[in-house]
Formats: sequence, structure tokens, C-alpha cells
Amino acid sequence: MSLRSAQFSPARLWERWRRDPAVVQTVRSTAAATISYVVALGLSSEPAPLTAPLTALLVVQVTLYSTLTTSLRRVNSVVVGVLIAIAFSVLVGLTWWSLALVILASLVVGRFVRVEEFVPEVAISAMLVLGVTQVADTAWDRVLETLIGAVVGLLFNVVLVPPVWVDTAGESIVDLARQMRRLLLDIGDELTTPPEPTPDESPLPSSEPFQRAAARLHEARRLDNDVADVDAALRQAEDSLRLNPRVKEGLLHRIVLRTGLDTLEISAVVLRVLARTLTDLAKHRRGAALFRRDTSTAVEETLRGLGDALVSFGVLVTTDASDGAETAESRLASELASTRSARDRAAALLQEEARHSPELWQLYGALLADVDRVLDELDPDHRGRRLMEELDRNTRAREERRRRVTSLASRAGAR
Repeated sequence: MSLRSAQFSPARLWERWRRDPAVVQTVRSTAAATISYVVALGLSSEPAPLTAPLTALLVVQVTLYSTLTTSLRRVNSVVVGVLIAIAFSVLVGLTWWSLALVILASLVVGRFVRVEEFVPEVAISAMLVLGVTQVADTAWDRVLETLIGAVVGLLFNVVLVPPVWVDTAGESIVDLARQMRRLLLDIGDELTTPPEPTPDESPLPSSEPFQRAAARLHEARRLDNDVADVDAALRQAEDSLRLNPRVKEGLLHRIVLRTGLDTLEISAVVLRVLARTLTDLAKHRRGAALFRRDTSTAVEETLRGLGDALVSFGVLVTTDASDGAETAESRLASELASTRSARDRAAALLQEEARHSPELWQLYGALLADVDRVLDELDPDHRGRRLMEELDRNTRAREERRRRVTSLASRAGAR
């Protein structure tokens, strides 16, 4: 079997589709909407109870947690809209100005009852109910259909628990780390590549080093978009861990992934600053090489080690098994140690260069400071402290919520 045919084999395609949130969402929403329509046909007096499948489509999400929260907001918005329509039908009926008042009241009340993205649904429900002759019957049929769609969508995700998207988020984190490594490797390669010689008749020095540095700076700025994409994947993974009976340590998984992404996000910001430092240095060098040959080699070795450490860090925070985590942590510690040694060699050479070019000592120092910041962020001790701080913060928040619930329950019992 050729490599191309293996990539498109039924088994590989099924595995790929099964892990694709869009495919999962499509299949689950279609099934839930169809089931809710069949149930509504037997319970509602409407000949075509389409509100039920519509609600199911809006309610069924990729994760159980988002399905539950969406169900509550959806039902809340419909009930509020129906109540507003009943009140207006009793008082004034349907006219152009009463319709305007209904829409205004629905949108305002929707903000107060915190239905979030379903604020327009409050006004839609009120208008649909207000526009029929049998307001009461239609109103409660609409509430019933909404409840059917919400309950079916919720039960659908309870019985058939949605997949956990931790692996997808982990792959996104590792891919982000690899992109950052490629950027560092490109920067290092250009440092050790001598600039093209300028023609003898050219009165200006070559701008090639500056152009290459500016291109890398542009790539570093694009990392912000990649971080945003990974953050979206991670939020989906965090939701899939909440209220999921198949996950026993959902809080720990969420904190490990979130703090890992925070570290990479900080590192991406520092890399952008580093790329800007090299661009400023290229501007001052006026077409000449940024460093001497031995200094360029030392800086290139430092950046290469930093990129390897970033990838090892990404693998570490996305590894579940204890043996794999120990291996990844050991590899990360070794790469950090070798990178620090390369950094010290580069620092000694940059100090020597600063003696010959004292006007550039600030840029040399900024370059070393950027490397130090990333090394500090990747340090296992720093990460351990960050994890403990986040665990303590979440534990305190959970205890505070528990105390509030207990206090409200005791007050209700006292009354």
C-alpha cells in the first residue's frame, strides 16, 4: 500500500473524523434535533412543532458542560419572552407601537436575566407569540417545545457522553511550541549566514540582514494569532472536562494545560521582543553581519537549544502517563542546562563585542535578557510553583462557592 492510499484509508479517515469537533457536532446535532421533533409531535398540539428541533440544534454542543449551560439560557430566554408576550397581549394587543415596546422590553429584560447570546431569542419568542390569535395556547406550546428540545439535547449528551478534547488541545499546544522552535531556528540560521556581498558600484550597504530580521519579526508577530487559536481549542477541552463522568481529575488537567499555554504565550511575547531587538541591531549594523562569526555561532546554538526546550515543554504539559512525563521532564531539564551553558558562552562573546561597539551594549543586553526570560518561564521549579498557586486559588474559590451555597441553604431552612 502506498503512503498516499494509507493516508486516505477508511480506518484513518474514521479516526480523523471522530476527532474532528465539527464532524462530531454535526452528527450529534442532527440526531438530537430529529429525536426532539419526534417527541414533540406526540406531546405538542402544534401540527409542526419545529421549535423543539430548533432548540435542540442550539442546545447540543460539543461538550456536556456547554450543553447544560446553553440549555438553561435557552429555556430561560424563551420563558421570559413568552411571559412578556402574554402581558402585552392582555394589556394592548398587537400594534406597531406595541411591537416596538415588546422588542425593547424583551431586549432589556434579556440583558438583566443573563441569557447572554440568547438575548435576541427573548424578543423573537415574544413576537412569535404576540402575533397569533390564541396567545395562551401558542405560548405554552412554544414553552413545551423548547423544554422538549432542551431536555432531549441534554439527555443526548448525558447518555452519549461527548468526547474529551484534551488530545486535540494538546496537539495544538505542541504545534505552537514547534512553530516557535522553527522561528528560533530560522533566526539562528540567518545569524550564521553571511550577508550577500554588495556590488562595488553600489553607494549603499546591503540591506539584506535588516530585511531578513524584519521578516522574522513579522513571523513572531503572527504567533499571536496562533496563540488565540490554541486558546480556543483549550477552552473547548476545559469545557469537555467539566461535569464529564469519564474524567476523574478534570481540575488538574485543566490547570496543567492552561498554565502550559500561559507559559508559551509569555514566551511568544518575549520572542517577539527578541526579534525586534535583532531588527534594531540589524538597522544599526547597516548591512554588515550582526555579530562576529564565533558570536553568531554561540547565539545560534543558544536559540536552537531554546527552541528544543520549548518543544520539550509542550510535550511535558500534554503528557498524561507518569513514565512519559518523567521522560519529558528529564529531557527538558537536560536541554535547559545545555541552553544555559550556550547562553553563558554567548554572553561572554557579546561582552567582548560590546567593548568594540559600546553603542550597541543595550541591544546585546536586551537579547540576553529575552533569552533569560524564556528560560525562567520553562524552568520546572517555576512551573511547579505556578501549578501550586493555581491549585490553591481554585481550591479557595471552590470552598467559597460551597460556603455560599451552605449559607443560602441554611437561610432558606431558617425561614
